[in-house]
Parts: sequence; structure tokens; C-alpha cells
Amino acid sequence: MGNQGMEDLIPLVNRLQDALSSVGHLCNLHLPQIAVVGGQSAGKSSVLENFVGRDFLPRGSGIVTRRPLILQLLNANTEYGEFLHCKEKKFTDFEKIRNEIETETCRLTGSNKGISPVPISLRIYSPHVLNLTLVDLPGITKVPVGDQPADIEYQIRDMIMQFICKENCLILAVTPANTDLANSDALKLAKDVDPQGLRTIGVITKLDLMDAGTDARQILENRLLPLRRGYIGVVNRSQKDIDGKKDIKAALHEEQKFFLAHPAYRHMAERMGTPYLQKMLNQQLTNHIRDTLPAFRSHLHSQLLALNKEAEEYRQHSPDDAAHRTKTLLHSVQHLAVDFEKLIEGSGDKVDTVSLSGGARINRIFHERFPYELIKMEPDEKKLRQEINYAIRNINGIRTSLFTPDMAFETIVKKQIIKLKAPCIKLIDMVTEELITTLYQCISKLSSFPKLQDETEKLVTTEIQHQESKCREQVLLLIDIQLAYINTKHVDFIGFANAQHAYNQDNKKNARMAGNQGVGPLSDLIVVRKGWLTISNISIMKGGAKEYWFILTAESLSWFKDDEEKEKKYMMPLDNLKFRDGERGFMSSKFVFALFNTELRNVYKDYRCLELACNSQEELDSWKASLLQAGVYPDKVTVEEPGDEDAEMFSDPQLERQVQTIRNLVDSYMSTIYKTVKDLMPKTVMHLMINSVKEFISCELLAQLYALGDCAALMDESPEQQQHRQEVLRKHAALTEALGVIGKISTSTSTTPVPPPVDSSWIRPARYRHSQTGGKTVARGPAPAVPQALPHTQAPASQSTGGLKQLAIKHKMAPSSVPRRPPPAVPIVK
Repeated sequence: MGNQGMEDLIPLVNRLQDALSSVGHLCNLHLPQIAVVGGQSAGKSSVLENFVGRDFLPRGSGIVTRRPLILQLLNANTEYGEFLHCKEKKFTDFEKIRNEIETETCRLTGSNKGISPVPISLRIYSPHVLNLTLVDLPGITKVPVGDQPADIEYQIRDMIMQFICKENCLILAVTPANTDLANSDALKLAKDVDPQGLRTIGVITKLDLMDAGTDARQILENRLLPLRRGYIGVVNRSQKDIDGKKDIKAALHEEQKFFLAHPAYRHMAERMGTPYLQKMLNQQLTNHIRDTLPAFRSHLHSQLLALNKEAEEYRQHSPDDAAHRTKTLLHSVQHLAVDFEKLIEGSGDKVDTVSLSGGARINRIFHERFPYELIKMEPDEKKLRQEINYAIRNINGIRTSLFTPDMAFETIVKKQIIKLKAPCIKLIDMVTEELITTLYQCISKLSSFPKLQDETEKLVTTEIQHQESKCREQVLLLIDIQLAYINTKHVDFIGFANAQHAYNQDNKKNARMAGNQGVGPLSDLIVVRKGWLTISNISIMKGGAKEYWFILTAESLSWFKDDEEKEKKYMMPLDNLKFRDGERGFMSSKFVFALFNTELRNVYKDYRCLELACNSQEELDSWKASLLQAGVYPDKVTVEEPGDEDAEMFSDPQLERQVQTIRNLVDSYMSTIYKTVKDLMPKTVMHLMINSVKEFISCELLAQLYALGDCAALMDESPEQQQHRQEVLRKHAALTEALGVIGKISTSTSTTPVPPPVDSSWIRPARYRHSQTGGKTVARGPAPAVPQALPHTQAPASQSTGGLKQLAIKHKMAPSSVPRRPPPAVPIVK
């Protein structure tokens, strides 16, 4: 063996493979192994059979290996084979091993050339083998046959990539001598995943079938087209030898005679042939295992530590223990109460950085959505004045009044207060929806106990609906209280005397703004909002839709090239601006609103309106609320009935004065109502709904669950939870066993260093289509020799077809073959 004291390393990895075979997909572990890669009929299967000294692999034309075959060779006194899918059965007849491989392949892939990435695991014990673990992969093909899909080439490449991209996998790139080595698919794939050549070993087959007068000496000496680990030449049996059942031992003897007799290879015959290849692979795999074992042990240990607590809980799990079920029920309800509290109050251990949730969404409803709904209830100016006009005239009747009738004021105010019921009810509906969403988020952790989850959902949802009903009644009661008595002595109410002198329209507008928003006028320096918006109505000829950084203040809306705010594109004053909802484009995922001027002027260059788009409904609502805060209100669409006349056209100056007085009084009084409602409604919802639901979950939920009667049935586990518990325990046991196996081996032994780097730029990775050298000859110096293995005692033999196209004579690279499309990307392996 190449490493004294390390003979048990490969069997060790095989025992690890057994220990982790049932949970390998759960552990995400990649054990050291050798992947055999090459084109169809490159001689991969013949090389493996030569290792074993037996015919046991399927034979035929076209694609024969249609599932990966994980082949574990173990040195033993007796000779037999075992499959992982039928461990109890030992195969001493190697013809039956071949039949079992064909049967198992057809079981998943069918009988008409289909492929599957699910591997077949075969272990062969023999006194004639060295310890090796190899993966025989399907040959790279170009043209689909039979039931194969049109993209069979890329499916096979994907499958190969899944194995060779792993850092723990050595790559045995097999290329026949009768093809252009510079176009070897195996070497191209290896170059993609191993650009430094640390894991790639080249094998040249069919040396006996090269054209007369040509040889592969310079390649096998690693001087013409060098690889870091070099090349090893082998001679396999020909198809005639295979059909004639030629003994492999005789073939190996002829292989040895071939290298000793050939003038180009006799000086390196001891470093050629199947026995040397087997010994060298054993040494390389052993060294590779030794190098990767510490990191592999650390990875196993970290996964075991992560599972310890959960596995300990599951080991103590007693499904039929009533006390354990009661304890679990108590803890589950307590955790639910804590999680619900944290989501509402915003003090969670895990903070969501992707979207708003729980209390943050309710806060946005209180302070953005609800004020926006109130503003939408604001009456249209023309319609309100018309209503006041009709009210005054209907109250006066046939008489002409000398004074402004206070009954008109009270009638209009009550009508405006009644309109507040709709946004208040909508506030309750939105909060109810968020509470139920938050509940679902919390009870998802009870999925291990489906009955408990269902009953908890029913009880808490019923409580939320009950509290919603109470809150709705209370909110409507508060509106009715406002309707019951119109307090004209309120400290913020301007009164009749002041209202008669309020004729200035600008003062009226400012007073109305301050009243509706409950705040004073904002300074131009105060930034209301910043954020990204897309101007979506710019024509393609002028650049098309583009995203800018917008800044909204109390006086203007500006946008910049980016959020560094250095290059200002435009500043738009907010005077006479309003906004309305925009139409979403076909197949567009954006949410649009439009700004326009009420005096029908252009708002931006030659555009009458500016359509702005954002990425979500939440962002759209937030921008609308910010525009309201800056004094930009939504457009009111009014439809005039046919024949409807403007009443003010027929009013006398006295009536006009009375209308204006009532208008100012309504504006002043409603500003007080708006401030009261905006302050009182969130408090009412918080007290009657949110706090009550929190108290129910923490104090009453457990009692109501017990009142259901059958508490034991509530704690019945779901099948998914039972499976998860079994998987965790199985994974923990496998990791413990694997660490125990690793602990029995000592890695303080000698190793062969990796050869120094060589210039492997002659291999054009499969991802590139064209040569980087423009077809020029690339000069290279001599590369290091192939790593030495211990002298072998057995001899080799062979099979193949052709010559390396006189590569050793031409000293030029053949042009690279151009694939029909780029091959699949290298998979990311965690």
C-alpha cells in the first residue's frame, strides 16, 4: 500500500457510507470517492472490470451505464458481491451481479435507454482488489436515442456535475487514444469544477489501436498536454476478446507485454497499465481521505451538536404518558401566548427584516390607512355648498330669513359625522384581519399536533370575532354620542361671530388643512417621505419608464438620479395638486397613482399628469398617507345628474353669505370631530380587541382547551411529526456512529504531496465556446512526472480503437468542438 498505517481509511469511508446511507440526504455530507468520467465507449467499464478481474458490468452499444454505480472494492479472503438495496443477499456468481444491475437500472429508467440520477451501490469483496471507492457515471452522449429526451446530453452533464463538483471527489477523466485529447469532454468538465487540477487524474485507453507510426508518448510523459496529476495509459480488451470470454488475467498479462515491448512506452512501463492505475488510485484516494478527514470530522461534530438537544427531547418522548402530554400542552399554550405578545408588542427574538408583521402592520393601519380613509370621506366642495344652500332654503321655506339658521349647520354636521361610520368600521375590519394573520403565524408552530392546532384556532378566532362585535358596537356608539349633542361651545370651535368674517379663501384652506390633519402648517424644510418610485408614463422615445429617488416635503416633490441626492432631476410644487389611482399596465406588477393639477396645467414638462409606480400595495398606501400629510388630497369624482342646476347661481348675496358662514362653521366643527375620531378610535380598538385577545390567550385559552374534555386526544402527533422525530433520532445515531468510526483511526501518517501546478490552459472549459489562443501553438515546458506508486507485481492488458490523431507529432491543438448550447452551470453544493 502507498501509506503505511492508512490501509483502513478506505474501508473506514465505506463504513461511514453505510452508517450515513439512510440519512445522507439529511446530513448533506459528501464522502471521499473517485468519479469515473468519460464519453460513451471510452473504456470506463473495462477499466473497472480490470480492477476486479471479473466481467460483471452491462455491455452493449450506445449508452449502457444509465444510473450511477457506486462501486466499493474491498480486499478480503473470499470473493463475492453485495448490493445496498438487498444487503442480505451475497452474489458469488458475477453474471448474476450483471443481471441485477440491469434489472435495478430498468426498474427506474425503463428498458429503452432512459437515465436516472439515483445511484446503485455495489460492494465487491475479493483478494484480487485494492481498497477503492469509485462511481461509474453514464457516458457523455450527444444524440438522443429510444425514449431519451432531446436534452439527454445536458441531463447527463447535470448528473455528472452533481458528483464531480464536490470537493471530496477525485475525478478520473477517461479519454480514448483515438480521439483528440484537446476536445475531451471528460477533461473539459473536470476543468469546469477543478480549474487548478488538484482532483483530476487522466487515463488514456485504447493505446494499442492508434494508427501506425503514431504514439502518445509525450502525452503520457505529461509534456504535450499536461495535467497536474498526469496521465496513466491502459490497454483494455477488445470487443472480440470480450465476446470470446477472454480471461482478464490473460488480458492484463498482454497489457504488460504491450508496454514492455512498445519502443515509445518501454521506459515508463512500470508506470503504465491497470495494476499501476489501481495502486495509484488507492494511494491518491487514501491521501485524499486523510486530507479531508479533519474537516469532515468537524462537520459531523457540528451537525451532531445541533441535533443533541432535539434528539434528547425525542428520546424522552413517551406518546402514551398522560403527564408528558399535559406538560406539553401547557408549554405549547404558554409559548403561543408569548409569541403572540411579542409579535403585537414588537419585542421578538427574531426580527423580520423582509416585511411588516403583527403590531407594526396594525400601527400602520392606525396612523396611515385610517387617516387616509377619513380624508376620503371629506365632501366635495361644490356638492357641500349646494347641500348647505338647499338646507338653508328648505329651513326658511316660504319666508326669507334675516339670520343664518343654526339648524342648517346642525343638519350638515350630522350628515358628515354619519359618514365617519364607514372608515371606522373599516378600521375594525383591517385590525381583525391582522389579528387573525398574526394568530395563524403563531399557531403554525403547533403543526406537530393537528387537533390542538385546530381547536386553538377555533377558540381564538371565535374570541377575536366576539371582541370585534363588541368593538363595532362601541365604535358606533361613540359616533352616535357625537350625533347626540353638537357642542358649539367647544374650545376649538370658531363660533358664528368669527365665521362671518372668514372670507379669505387661502385662510380657509389653511384652516381646513390644519383641522383635518390635526397639525399646524409644515415647514418647507421638513421632509415628509423619501423613497424610490418609477415614473411610468414617459414615452419610449423619451427614455421610457425609469426609477428615481423621490423626496416629499410640505411644499414640493423632488426627484433625484439616486439616493445620494446629488443630481436633482426636477422639483414640482404641491400647489393645486391632487392624486388619483392609476391603471396598472398589462402584465405589470407595479401599483400606480397619478398626480395632476386641478387647474389643468402641466405638472411636469408637457405632461398633464405624472404617473408614479411602486412595488407593493403597502408602499402605495404609505405614499398616499404621506401626500395627505403634505396637503395633497385625493381627487373626488362627482357625477352631476342631468338637469341639475347650480343653486348658487340663483342665490342672492345674503344667501351666499349664509352659505359661506355655515361652510366655515362645518369646517371648524368637523376638524374637531376628525381629531377626536383619529385619537379615540385606535384607543378603542386597542382596548376592546387587541388587549382582550392577548388576555384571552394568556389566561383563558388553556382552561377552554381543558373544558373540551379529551385533552389527551389534543396531543396526538401528526404523521409528519412522527416521521420527523424518527429521522432526527436516526440521523443522531448515524452521526454518533460515524464519529465513533472516525475516532478509531489515526491520521498522523505520511502522505504524498500534491504535484506542483502545470499550464493546463490547453483545456478549454465546457462553458467557453471559442479558443482563447486564436489557434496559435502554446509553448509549454516539461511538466512534472506522474506521481509514483509502489512497484506492482501483476501485469496489464487491453481494448480500444485508434490513435491520438498524431498529437505527439503535430504539437498543435486541434480546434475545440462547439457545443450546441452552453452546458449546465456548476451546481452549488452546501
